[in-house]
Amino acid sequence: MTLLQLRYAITVADAGSMNEAAKALYITQPSLSVSVRELEQETGIQLFNRTNRGVTVTLQGAEFLGYARQVVEQYGLLEDHYVRKSKLRKKFSVSMQHYTFAVKAFVEMVKRFGMDEYEFEVHETKTHEVIENVKSFRSELGILYLNDFNGKLMMKLFAENALEFHELCTCKTYVYMWKGNPLAGKSEIALEELAEFPCLSFDQGANNSFYLAEEVLSTYEYKRLIKANDRATLLNLMVGLNAYTLCSGIICRELNGDDYVAIPLRSDEVMRLGYVMRKGMTLSPLGAQYLEELDKVIRDNVEGT
Repeated sequence: MTLLQLRYAITVADAGSMNEAAKALYITQPSLSVSVRELEQETGIQLFNRTNRGVTVTLQGAEFLGYARQVVEQYGLLEDHYVRKSKLRKKFSVSMQHYTFAVKAFVEMVKRFGMDEYEFEVHETKTHEVIENVKSFRSELGILYLNDFNGKLMMKLFAENALEFHELCTCKTYVYMWKGNPLAGKSEIALEELAEFPCLSFDQGANNSFYLAEEVLSTYEYKRLIKANDRATLLNLMVGLNAYTLCSGIICRELNGDDYVAIPLRSDEVMRLGYVMRKGMTLSPLGAQYLEELDKVIRDNVEGT
């Protein structure tokens, strides 16, 4: 297996055609086909399905190419640093469920590094996409939670996708609402008291399983339930409809403002907040720095501390 073969395979996957990939690489199509076949024989993996219309990546091929892209990218960084001596553009990507504290940690990481040039990505998205982004190397880390209800299924998903879960902290369940809500002054709220108020939940799209919900108690029969797909909309609904959502109680007022409160829910539900990463991978310096900032934000912003 050579670096050149990896580059060839990546180009074929991106082009979706042997002919187009050969043109992009300035080699003949038969030479490219032979090189890819030799790579498949050496690895014992069929990387592509070949048809008259072109090529598509197999499931095994997608996983292999994820690693191949990382190898090629790391080699490029070595070349830039030690051969071309060029100024490196730092890269980092993280995916997360809709957590303000995870965004806050991202902000602090960027500020702390203070680099002139960088290319960072932050994806606040659905649970399934958090897992997919880390699996496909689009993101180095994925921030999400587990509890007694979803834990077994989620750990199974992680194992199937070659991911490992690392716990950051545990926390009780809180009710997050606008400070003008009639219940906002209570020291604790029972689920029954919330019956007449709309419950807000993040929509999970086509993968709308109870186990992938971002909120605990996803199987509870809420009298009024509204689903949305971004935090700004949820905050507007809290004000306009006296609605609420269930959360970890880790609130960043610096980003969300002082118009909202988190009140403990009378429940035994416990959330295990943590992150997923590719199994066997080593954290990049930026990934390690992000986790350090995330730990600090969590400790500084737990409601009631």
